[in-house]
Amino acid sequence: MKTISENRAFGGVQGVYSHPSEATGTEMTFGLFLPEGAEDGRVPLLWYLSGLTCTHENAMVKSGVQRWAAEAGIAVVFPDTSPRGEGVPDNPAYDLGQGAGFYVNATQAPWNTHFRMWDYVTDELPRLLFNTFPLAEPAQAITGHSMGGHGALTIAMSFPGRFRSVSAFAPICNPTASEWGRKQFTAYLGADETQWAAYDASSLMKKRGFDGPILIDQGTSDQFLDLLKPESLATSMSERRQSGSCRMQKGYDHSYFFVSTFIEEHVAFHAAALFA
Repeated sequence: MKTISENRAFGGVQGVYSHPSEATGTEMTFGLFLPEGAEDGRVPLLWYLSGLTCTHENAMVKSGVQRWAAEAGIAVVFPDTSPRGEGVPDNPAYDLGQGAGFYVNATQAPWNTHFRMWDYVTDELPRLLFNTFPLAEPAQAITGHSMGGHGALTIAMSFPGRFRSVSAFAPICNPTASEWGRKQFTAYLGADETQWAAYDASSLMKKRGFDGPILIDQGTSDQFLDLLKPESLATSMSERRQSGSCRMQKGYDHSYFFVSTFIEEHVAFHAAALFA
């Protein structure tokens, strides 16, 4: 693992690191904020998964999460959204290829060689983090924005007991029924739609639900609202009688202005679960 940068922030350290990944076959970069308490012992970890076109850097720089994580005594990890580099397949469209990994394990050529973001985020990167940094493995929570909200929800529901809480900002809630999903799943997973359900939050909610608290924030003026389909997830939660909060925030769009407005509440929400 290489240290790219480390900067003091709110009494803690915001680092950026890279390492060779077995899952993706590329060099992967991630950000990690460690609060001051990490100098004295292991601290809980909040995962932040980012959206389309993003790298590890967007939320790290724009969300303002470090301030609130420092106050709560929580570490935050910011993985990249896809493999990158020479020889990694890409597409001219912003919503497919590099920057658009969708947190799935691709099974179709040419994507299947490198686009194994599910394995990277759920297996390889956790092992690296807990073996290298002072993080308390039993105390994890997960959140994300847009495509990252999709990733946070599907991963949380697929690993019962791993995460004490899950939240999302404007998540892609029903990708199997949306152009933000059907296009990418066809490319990455093939035409057999039965293989898609494992990566659909609305479907997983009906099948499994989540064994902890859930918080969803969605802006009413989000320019991508029809692609995100929050009503599908809300319906699945209602049918399952899943406890949780789905909040429609009046006038907010899809940007990091929206995320940064409510990130304090999300950190407090996760802190309540992590320190319960």
